Amino acid sequence: MQLFLISGLSGSGKSIALKVLEDSGYYCVDNLPADLLAALVEHLQRAGYSNIAVSIDVRSANSVQRLPPLLQQIRQQGVDVHVLFLDAQADTLVKRFSETRRLHPLSNNARTLPECVSYERELLAGISDIGHHIDTTELDANALRAWIKQFIKLDRARLTLLFQSFGYKHGIPLDSDLVFDVRCLPNPHYNPELRPLTGRDTAVIEFLENTPGAQDMFSDIRDFVERWLPCFVADNRSYLTVAIGCTGGQHRSVYFAEKLARYFEHQQQVLVRHRELA
Repeated sequence: MQLFLISGLSGSGKSIALKVLEDSGYYCVDNLPADLLAALVEHLQRAGYSNIAVSIDVRSANSVQRLPPLLQQIRQQGVDVHVLFLDAQADTLVKRFSETRRLHPLSNNARTLPECVSYERELLAGISDIGHHIDTTELDANALRAWIKQFIKLDRARLTLLFQSFGYKHGIPLDSDLVFDVRCLPNPHYNPELRPLTGRDTAVIEFLENTPGAQDMFSDIRDFVERWLPCFVADNRSYLTVAIGCTGGQHRSVYFAEKLARYFEHQQQVLVRHRELA
């Protein structure tokens, strides 16, 4: 049996993720109390289900803190367990709740909406790093669906090396493990012919290939990741997210993320994501 556990902050896109899994043939359960997870898995195993997806979050109250040992127990029973944790910046979550006029699960007369978001993040801190972390701050629904579909198709027996480009003016991705800043290099944005293009376009690639220092920057990032990657593998990490940032997330960071992915794709399972292009 394969179990996908979806968790994360309210308003971060858990319902979208669960719907993608349902459309992919998974038996889905939303808002399950954490203490019932083991019993549900056992019941569905007996019923013959092989792929299930369960959403557990702060609505499970204090039982959500018991998820790590519960998941370990389920793994020991031979179940292939994968955890997806969705997150977003506080102001984005507040905006989403304000626009939809939905009540936050932790709302009461004593807490404002920003205080509810902050308190929820505190309650979920113990489980936020037990699986694959996705920051949905700058993602629309279609981009998140595409990322979830990529996640489903991965070989879970191997570490996934994820290269993600981003723009500093939109904030550092919350799901970053390693962050590299390439803003010191000349910005193609100031070339009128290159401005509307991205780091995947030939003209921008040629510009950066011939930019003094760009190849030294690439070599330094490549060598750092290559040197320390075995340590992350030995630590039984399933995912390592390397974030490359420039000012707008359109040219330099995209170029470096693509080039690094091409270099490592023959050594590791690689994904490439461009947050600002999504």
